[in-house]
Amino acid sequence: MIIQGLTFYMFSLVAITSALLVVTSRNPVHSVLFLILAFFNVAGLFVLLGAEFLAMILVVVYVGAVAVLFMFVVMMLDINFVELRQGFLQYLPYGIVIGLVLLIELVIVMSGWQLSSETLNVIASPIPETKTNTHALGAIIYTDYIYSFQVAGFILLIAMIGAIVLTHRKRPGVRKQKIANQLARKPEDSLKIHKVQSGKGI
Repeated sequence: MIIQGLTFYMFSLVAITSALLVVTSRNPVHSVLFLILAFFNVAGLFVLLGAEFLAMILVVVYVGAVAVLFMFVVMMLDINFVELRQGFLQYLPYGIVIGLVLLIELVIVMSGWQLSSETLNVIASPIPETKTNTHALGAIIYTDYIYSFQVAGFILLIAMIGAIVLTHRKRPGVRKQKIANQLARKPEDSLKIHKVQSGKGI
C-alpha cells in the first residue's frame, strides 16, 4: 500500500506540473512535449486504478497520434513569436474574463456535485469476472454517456478541420495543386501534334 501511494503521488505531481507547463511554456513545441509527458503520467494513474485499457488507449492514441500530430501542426504554423507577444497585453483583459467565467462554472459544478446512493453502489460493486474491462467501459460509454461521447467526437472533428484550415493558408511563391483545373484539362491543351515527313526533321 505504501508503494502504491507513493506511485500515485509521483504520477499526480508530475501530471499536474506538466499540465501547468503546457499552459505557461512560451515555446509551443515545448508545450506539446509537456503534454506528452502529462499523458504518460495519466496513463500510469489509470494502470493504478486497474483500467489498463484506458491507459493503453491514452498512450497509443493520444501520445502516438494526437500529440505527434500537434507537434507537426505547431512546427508547420511558422508562428511569429514577436507578433504574438505584442498582442498578449491587448487580449489580456478578455482572457482574464474568460478564465474567471470558467473558474466560476467549475466551482458551481463541483459544489453541486454529490454522489447518490446508486452511484456509490456502482462504484463500490466489483467488476464481474465474466465481463472484461473493455466490455464494461463500452457498455457505460455507449449507453449512459452516448451523447457526451458524440459531442466529444464532434469537438475533435472541429479541431481537426481548424488545423487543416490553418496549415493550408495561401503563401506567396508557393504553387498548390488545383484538382478542378486538372480535371477540366483537355488533351489539346497539353499536346501538340507535328506532322513530320519521312527523312526530314522538325
